[in-house]
Amino acid sequence: MTRRRWIADTWTNTTAALTGDQAAHLVRVLRAEPGQIFDVVAGGFLHRAEIVTVNEARVDFLLHEELESDTALPLHLLLAVFKFDHMEWAIEKATELGIARITPILARRTEKHLAQAALKRAERWRRIAREASKQSRRTTIPEIADPAPLKQALEQEKSATRVLLSETEQSTTLTTALESSLRPTGYESVALTDSPITHALAIGPEGGWTPEEMLLFTQHQWQSVTLGPRILRAETAAIAAIAIASTRLT
Repeated sequence: MTRRRWIADTWTNTTAALTGDQAAHLVRVLRAEPGQIFDVVAGGFLHRAEIVTVNEARVDFLLHEELESDTALPLHLLLAVFKFDHMEWAIEKATELGIARITPILARRTEKHLAQAALKRAERWRRIAREASKQSRRTTIPEIADPAPLKQALEQEKSATRVLLSETEQSTTLTTALESSLRPTGYESVALTDSPITHALAIGPEGGWTPEEMLLFTQHQWQSVTLGPRILRAETAAIAAIAIASTRLT
């Protein structure tokens, strides 16, 4: 039977603890007792862990051997802010697919009320990513950055390969761009690192990027790519693109 997996709230080299809602659920619902064994992620590493003390505010574990685990997809998603219910779905599914980092982008065509509320929404997005990480049995939780204007995000982006989904691009596919990016260094050199973010992917808002924003992408050496002839919703495009990337980057 697969053991339940938890993501520690606090940890040391040999111990870990769940607090708050996680501890309450473990105690009230799962009837946790000292001596029970669970899988616990602590500091990005997966361990077999034994409960040593229990109460509804805190469950303490002794960490045993480190277990084999997967690594995050070395991909940074720059996702223009759109309707929050759709945005939350995209963040949840991107997390399940292994994304390493998501930056919500305040684009020119982001609806004004969404842009104004985005910063307050960021903590909810982080909670969604945390829960999706537990559900999908990830070892790491993706970083959800604070919403940022496009210009600022592009200036800070350090990934070696930067691709932009564009409705105007008709020839260069995302698959082609990813395969090309891997040729100079070889597949193994990307796959065997400690999950650095080597690739960035940008997806625009409803209505697309403005010409001025497209110029910014060009100035920062982003390559336009296509997913095919159909016009996809932003959340659909995000999931399709990450799924394609996972076949090349893992």
